[in-house]
Amino acid sequence: MLRASLWSRSLTPEQLQRVEKETIRRHFPAGSYVCRKGEAVEHWVGVVEGLVKMTNLSADGKPTTFTGIPSGGWFGEGSLLKKEPRRYDVVALRDSQVAYMPRATFTWLLDNSIGFNRFLLIQLNERLGQFISMVECDRLLEPDARVARSLASLFNPHLYPGHGPQLQISQEEIGYLAGLSRQRANQALKALEKAGLVRVEYGGITVLDLAGLRSFGV
Repeated sequence: MLRASLWSRSLTPEQLQRVEKETIRRHFPAGSYVCRKGEAVEHWVGVVEGLVKMTNLSADGKPTTFTGIPSGGWFGEGSLLKKEPRRYDVVALRDSQVAYMPRATFTWLLDNSIGFNRFLLIQLNERLGQFISMVECDRLLEPDARVARSLASLFNPHLYPGHGPQLQISQEEIGYLAGLSRQRANQALKALEKAGLVRVEYGGITVLDLAGLRSFGV
């Protein structure tokens, strides 16, 4: 997973060797917390295998999902750079393998790799665009379009590289990401399938028209 990451391709063999030595991997069963809101941020985090979500609870206990992060995605660089406590929970939506790069290793790469710095600039810009799109989606789009955008967001080639058209994701997980019930997410998937944008399969979906998902409902 480390060698397949976009940021690792600009590292020297010696730099990559240090990253591989110092990065650890942990297993998280579905429903468990990968990271907790308010805790000190001491690692850059990547999803080796599985699916996790960034989420928060309102004062009255209502959950809000910010985004899902599939295999190959890295997150938490903003909190590391700002040296602030984590501002969201990260929960495993299914059994997941997660990589933790220590702060010291992350900072060392910043100090020694121009390529890594360039990657982070693009990463932060892509993440900003993703969250602006989410605000637009929540405020302006109806549920079918919200599901379309949520699915399309998982195919960002910089944030989540290496994906083919097939996505192993349940309708319940899609509902979590779009802020909808499983039943309403199922209705939206049927509408997207009827429009020729996806093919719903057992245990997942195949995206037939990614550009169409990104523009659906506009």
